[in-house]
Amino acid sequence: MSEKLKRTLNKKNKKVVYLWKLLVSLILCQLAGIIGSLFTVPSIPTWYQALKKPFFNPPNWLFAPVWIGLYFLMGFSLFLVWRREGELPQVKKALILFFIQLILNTTWSILFFGLRSPFLGFIELIFLWLIIFLTIQKFFKISRNGGLLLIPYFIWVSFALILNFSIWVLN
Repeated sequence: MSEKLKRTLNKKNKKVVYLWKLLVSLILCQLAGIIGSLFTVPSIPTWYQALKKPFFNPPNWLFAPVWIGLYFLMGFSLFLVWRREGELPQVKKALILFFIQLILNTTWSILFFGLRSPFLGFIELIFLWLIIFLTIQKFFKISRNGGLLLIPYFIWVSFALILNFSIWVLN
């Protein structure tokens, strides 16, 4: 096999691997949102509707499109870091942090909506907020864009932390 053919095959193989990692990254993050929604959606018209909420509580219809967009950004961010696997030693630790925050993200829906516990949701959000912050730091060292894409998520979870605390206090 000629060197030119080997290079061409390597480039094509790399593109296939990148495409695979992109699709897996996007699907995993959206899947986390879908799992969380299994606990969230049934509680919105019943339990959540009856809770006292602060004046700054967004309308219910806003949450789904915001989260779909955030999960997309998270997935693309994950891809930008994951594609550097094998190049940089810190990728593995960054990916571990990312998956911890993704699990915590889904767990919040289970605690807040599934168990109907604003208190447990608030405590869990503190840990989620911290892990997102650490994930952003690690991602920035690997992919600046990967870190930047997580900032809207961090801001939204910061808002969610305040909202969750307020709901807990009011109820």
